[in-house]
Formats: sequence, structure tokens, C-alpha cells
Amino acid sequence: MKEIFNSAAPQETVILVGTDIDKEQNINETLAELERLVETAGGEVVGTIIQRRERPDIATYIGKGKLEELKSLQQATNATTVVFDDQLSPAQQRNIEKFLEVKVIDRTALILDIFAQRANSYEGKLQVELAQMRYLLPRLGGKGLVMSRLGGGIGTRGPGETKLEVDRRTIRDKIHDIEEALKTVSAQRALQRNRRVQSGLACVAIVGYTNAGKSTLLNRLTAAGVLVEDKLFATLDPTIRMLILPSGRKVLLADTVGFIRKLPHSLIAAFRATLEEVVYADLLMHVIDASSEEWEDQSRSVYEVLKELGASDKKVLTVMNKVDCLNGPAKFRRLLWKPGAIAISAAAGDGLDHLLDSLDAMLSQLDRSLQLLIPYEESGILNLLHEQAVVQEKEYAPEGVWVRTLAPASLAGQLSAYIAERKD
Repeated sequence: MKEIFNSAAPQETVILVGTDIDKEQNINETLAELERLVETAGGEVVGTIIQRRERPDIATYIGKGKLEELKSLQQATNATTVVFDDQLSPAQQRNIEKFLEVKVIDRTALILDIFAQRANSYEGKLQVELAQMRYLLPRLGGKGLVMSRLGGGIGTRGPGETKLEVDRRTIRDKIHDIEEALKTVSAQRALQRNRRVQSGLACVAIVGYTNAGKSTLLNRLTAAGVLVEDKLFATLDPTIRMLILPSGRKVLLADTVGFIRKLPHSLIAAFRATLEEVVYADLLMHVIDASSEEWEDQSRSVYEVLKELGASDKKVLTVMNKVDCLNGPAKFRRLLWKPGAIAISAAAGDGLDHLLDSLDAMLSQLDRSLQLLIPYEESGILNLLHEQAVVQEKEYAPEGVWVRTLAPASLAGQLSAYIAERKD
């Protein structure tokens, strides 16, 4: 699938189309976010249309009357592209494009285009291509669509149908090849994860709404050198770095792709491999943009994605970032922050000591109290305990070294063979 916006070509002019069918979403806020997505992709918004209706029109999503209004606006602005805030069916997209005679895409296609620009790793590029192919498959047809939709019989068999079926088969084969390649990459990632587990290091995944400052925080804490831009989805590929906490405990800090409102389910499924860092993390650090007027809605969107990933039951440390940007009424919104939230400015470096102390304390709550008997010939285990756990008591005996320790959950599983109850 070709990129929708090409920064090397003249900037595309775009009309946004939104509906208030989803009563739980603020249409003005979602359209403002859609405009930022367009700008991130390299387009310029020249007009907006909002349709208020109870349910989508089957043929055109917004209905004939609104479609006429959209056509007039497109002609008046000479817009080259129309972007719908909701996902269109293949038939709706074809019908609208035929009427407007300009390119029509939906929110999913727009996000896919941004992902295609942002993916740098081999795995990230594979996941983007897979999502694009799955999105494109039901939308194949074009001018050959009429022939493909007819039944059988005289006059219905011809090059249009043949070409369409060849295209579909080509894409299905490509999807299969990408899925096989991703299985190999996922196996390699699983091997790397097993090595991290064997190291006994706890993993903290940074999650949050896109552009909340996750990568800035990772860079500030670990000097990771991750790209930081004031754009949505500036970071797509996960980055993992080691962090040493005030207690001396070493942990792994993982940056992940940012979430947004109305993130299509197909994209969550396509990027599940990347988001596995969230699923397997010992603790989540939820970074919130405190300067945003919509931080509460953004926070809810993050938890919706976590629920879909099966990670909603994990321990979460809430971090209110960008407090240096608070001014005017925003200063008083801090009274509404979640209890226990840590206020920081990743850009300015404010509040990071408190954040690290809180992270240390929360990870300690996940530690397990163990009594172990370490044979003398396996002194490497004792060294590992001193590096990754808190050794509370140690006594040398003829049969080995008795140790009472607080060990991270990630390390406790490796120590099960040494658990023993001391008999006085």
C-alpha cells in the first residue's frame, strides 16, 4: 500500500469529516486529534464537516444531503483528500470517492500511513506492511469491481474479474509471507525476553497517550537517545534500556508506542508483538500530559487499550508530566489528579528524584520474601542475589549458605530450586 501522504510531494490539502454517532466521544476533541494526525502525516487541513445522526448511512456513511455539502466544500477549497474520523466500509469508501472524485481515506488508513513513516526496525516495518495489506484486501476492486460483483454466466467472465482475483491472491500470499516472517521475529523477541527474565531484572513499561512525553522521560532517565518530536506517534518501535534506582536495584525500562482515542482494533492486533512488552512487564508507568485539557479522556483511552491487551490488572505508577507547562486554569486542575500521582517535568528534569523513589518503593511491594539454601558450589546464585535482590540475612552452614531475601518476582521463579525451610 502506497503512503497516503508523501512529504516529498506538494502538501496535500485535506477536509475532515466527523460524526457524533459515538455519544461517549467529544466530536470536537476527536477532530482536533484527527487534524494533528493529518499534520503529522504531512497534510494541511482546509475544512471540517460534522454530521449529527443516530447511525451511519449504509451507502455513504454521512447521507446524501451531507455528501452534497461535502462536495461543495471540496470544490470551494480545492481539497485533494477527504479524511473520515471513523472507519469506512469498502463500499462506503468507493461510493464517496465516486461522488467526490477525490481521494477518500479513513482514520485507520491515516494512522497506517504515519506508522509506515515512523517504523524503523525490521519488525516494525513488517507489522505496518501486514496491517496495510489486511486493510487493502477488502478494498480491492476499483473499476473492475462491477465484474467481480456479478454472478456467473455470459458476459460476466473477463479480464476485470481475473485481474481482481490475481490481485487478491497476490495480497493473500504476501500476508502469509509476512506472518511467517513475524513468527520468526516474535520467536527471537521471546528468546531475548527469556534472557532478560533469567537475568532477574524487573521490567517497567512506559505507557501513555501519544505525545505525552514517554520518550523524553526515557531519554532523561537513561540517556537512551530516542527520537523526540512534538508529533503524534514520534516513536513506534520499542526501546529498552537499563535503569539503576536509588536503592541500587537495576531494572529494565521499556518505551512503547503511544495510544490514541479510537485506536482501531485491527491496529492493536497487528502491533500486538510490539506491545508484548506491556503484557510481560512487572510494572507499568503511565505517563499523562498534565498540560492537556483532555488528560482524563486520554487516560481512559490508555486503559481501554490496556484492557484489550489483557494488561489492565497490572500495578500502575501514574506520572503527571509537563507540569512546567501548566499555567492559568490548568494549575488548578492538579486538584483532580489521581491520588498518588507523581508530578514531573521530563523536559526540565523536575520531580525525577521523587519518581525514582516511588518506582523503587512500588517494585519493592512486588518482591517476594524467600528463605534459600545456596550450595557452596553455586556461589553465582549468591552474587545474583546481591545484585538483583535485597539480602536481609546470611549465615554460613556446613550444607551451604542460608539466605533470607526479598527478591523481585522476575527473579523468584529462578530460585524455586533453592527454597528450603531451615530447621533449628
